[in-house]
Amino acid sequence: MRLHHVQVSCPRGGEDGARRFWSDGLGLVEVEKPPALRARGGAWFRAYDGGAAGAAVVAEVHVGVEEPFTPARKAHPALLLDSVAELDAVTVRLEALGFEVDLGERHTFDGHERAHVRDAHGNRVELLAVA
Repeated sequence: MRLHHVQVSCPRGGEDGARRFWSDGLGLVEVEKPPALRARGGAWFRAYDGGAAGAAVVAEVHVGVEEPFTPARKAHPALLLDSVAELDAVTVRLEALGFEVDLGERHTFDGHERAHVRDAHGNRVELLAVA
């Protein structure tokens, strides 16, 4: 068994905020939703092995519209980055884009350094790197 994707929610019309966070902030690539699902709204994002589209998909996030919307303040996806340097670069980029970054638990997960961030809609996302 393998994990195919995770889903987080956004309010109706929240796709641009999702793009800012998942693409501009984290560097994931937006992919087209299947035609049968497009009318629902939302957006899908992928990370590829080596960063290049066409390579193996290593992470996939679906942002779905939920009404009424309530952000996931505790439940969260956790993404493993390639290095502590990448973790640092991503958190700096997210802060520059105006996203909340919490480094308070940076050294609380053995063998890793981590950060907790909030997407454009207040959902919690964990970023990890092997220390």
